[in-house]
Amino acid sequence: MRIRTDDDVYRVDAVWLGPPRATFPWRARYVAWGVGTVMFLVVLGVERQLGIGFSFFSTGWGLLITIALTRLIGSRISHERPLTAVALMWLRELTAPRKQTAVRGGAASAARIRVERDRPRPGQRSDRRWGRDQGRGRKERTGVRAPTSCQQQ
Repeated sequence: MRIRTDDDVYRVDAVWLGPPRATFPWRARYVAWGVGTVMFLVVLGVERQLGIGFSFFSTGWGLLITIALTRLIGSRISHERPLTAVALMWLRELTAPRKQTAVRGGAASAARIRVERDRPRPGQRSDRRWGRDQGRGRKERTGVRAPTSCQQQ
């Protein structure tokens, strides 16, 4: 025995086919007419902001873009996922807090590396290596010291 579901009830779209004996050659849900009207106004507004004048061709292209956007939005909505839920989901996705990906420093920093004019020769001892300058202030050797972004000037 087969049990019928109530899916047939939800498959019926609220569609306006036009006046009697003069129907449209396409089917569009009521929500598509509303979305299309709003999209057309938005597309025309964007065209004006881009400096495209009001003409036959700009309006025609605006109508084609509106149809494409309306079909895209209409493919995402259904009786199980209404337009308000899709719009709210889109808004929440855009305004959701994101993980910080920009780092302020790295694992290694060149802030304390000294650059000297002369290369150390074999047989010369570095004072820092043997701990002789501890307790005394830090001495600058002759040479160029690389500026870093961490130093206060």
